[in-house]
Amino acid sequence: MKKFAFALALLVALPFSVNAEDEPKDIVDTAVGAKKFTTLVAAVKAAGLVETLKGKGPFTVFAPLDSAFAKLPEGTVATLVKPENKKTLTGILTYHVVAGKVMAADAIKVAEGAGKAKTVQGSEIKITLKNGSVYVNGAKVVTADVKCSNGVIHIIDSVIMPPKK
Repeated sequence: MKKFAFALALLVALPFSVNAEDEPKDIVDTAVGAKKFTTLVAAVKAAGLVETLKGKGPFTVFAPLDSAFAKLPEGTVATLVKPENKKTLTGILTYHVVAGKVMAADAIKVAEGAGKAKTVQGSEIKITLKNGSVYVNGAKVVTADVKCSNGVIHIIDSVIMPPKK
């Protein structure tokens, strides 16, 4: 019953309007169209990941809102998008991506099981459940299952950082 209530809450919170005749857009076009991911889209462009995230996939992207990037220390984003920091930026962005299409129901199963998923960056993220909400490394999934033609986006309220190697 908790799972059903959680899934219903996610559907109600979905901020995107989709007409039945609309074909889903790819991850990048969906993010651009939402107008809530301008920082993420700029970072994806700076890292040279646009073509990858427009590719066949499927990908699962834990997409931080602009407000999530605003929580970072002042100057962090400006520093990361500089060409000399492309490798670091790419690592951070690919840490927000899991290969395959992981829907909310699948994420709940992961949280109830091993609680970890391997990212495209190579490190694992921790997926947990708390008070009926899904968290990824402590970032709350505020909207789940935004379907795209090449995967799915789960919107999170914080930027997650990969472990230092």
